[in-house]
Amino acid sequence: MIQNSLTFEEFIDKKPLYYKEIDHKRVHQAYAILKPHLSRPQVIHVVGTNGKGSTGRIMATLLNDRYRVGHFSSPHILRFNERIWIDGEDISDNALEEAHQQLYTILGAEISQTLSYFEYTTLLSFVATQYVDILVLEAGLGGEFDATNVIEKELSIITPIGLDHQAFLGESIEEIARTKLNSIDKKALVGLQLYDEVYNVAKDIASTKRTELYILDKEVDKTLLAITEDLNWAYYLYENAKLALKALDILNLSYTLESLYKVELFGRFYKIAPNITIDVGHNLLATEALVKALDKRVVLIYNSLDDKDYTAILRLFKPLVEWVEIIDIQSDRAIKDYKLVAVLEKLDIQYKKFDTISTDKNYLVFGSFYTVEAFLNSIKYNIKNQ
Repeated sequence: MIQNSLTFEEFIDKKPLYYKEIDHKRVHQAYAILKPHLSRPQVIHVVGTNGKGSTGRIMATLLNDRYRVGHFSSPHILRFNERIWIDGEDISDNALEEAHQQLYTILGAEISQTLSYFEYTTLLSFVATQYVDILVLEAGLGGEFDATNVIEKELSIITPIGLDHQAFLGESIEEIARTKLNSIDKKALVGLQLYDEVYNVAKDIASTKRTELYILDKEVDKTLLAITEDLNWAYYLYENAKLALKALDILNLSYTLESLYKVELFGRFYKIAPNITIDVGHNLLATEALVKALDKRVVLIYNSLDDKDYTAILRLFKPLVEWVEIIDIQSDRAIKDYKLVAVLEKLDIQYKKFDTISTDKNYLVFGSFYTVEAFLNSIKYNIKNQ
């Protein structure tokens, strides 16, 4: 029996988060070895640019009243355990370690070490959730070539698709949509889209693959909208909830609307204090949704990775921002400060370095998971007390 002498944390910390090139065959080969050792729950695969995390968590929470449920999402904000949610709680350190040792033993040292960070942790989630009834599985940045696409699924859900990760997915909406939608299989549900190209690509691929295709209607569900307004959710979260409910209806899975009051969407337009809202969004599509959701001017605590269209993002925010506070983030891919400053000056937006919070100002923390993580660490926020 081959066990890893390294703990999960030690082992995973040695893997780089990003690779210039990925061998897309290796995760399929690893899954072929793993598959005979596992039970497979029903899988709902969530693919898209924005809204994957909230749509997935809404489904998982609604289902958890009546089924054993797992939810795999990424990235995490403060602790890796956030990525694997089982029966209403983040996975424990002990369960995570057990799943790691089981996976490493099955795959062996060579394959385990060769897999990328996301490939290994995706397969780890399959081990950790093998005894649940339903697994809500969130894709990473892709679809067709995403590590999550190795497993068979009962339904694919397509959340809003926009321009993001063009270096990996394509330069146009059509190219990005095709890359993501090539992951659909037996049944697929397409959520509300900003771009008609997404619907066209979905119909084309579904026809080729003989996929049973569903398109979410645009009619407002007044009952659902009233609940989400009572929860103080932004309108885009209502749209994500509508998509989640339609998915469960397609699969004839039972739930009650009252369970929406149990949903925790930490990091998704989430108030951690009366005057502080955090959102892990990081692209133009997320910015557009937030601009619609904001009902007052804010101080924007911001930073971003350098592959985002931060000029367009800040231009959209400008009418709603009193000033921007730049917070340092821990990533080699962060924008260089001088580039961000140059854009802020060009847009005539006042700015300063982030220092502290004032009780008489309203704050929005936005730009990336790294931005929210840096902010929460700076104020010594304990996620367990949310």
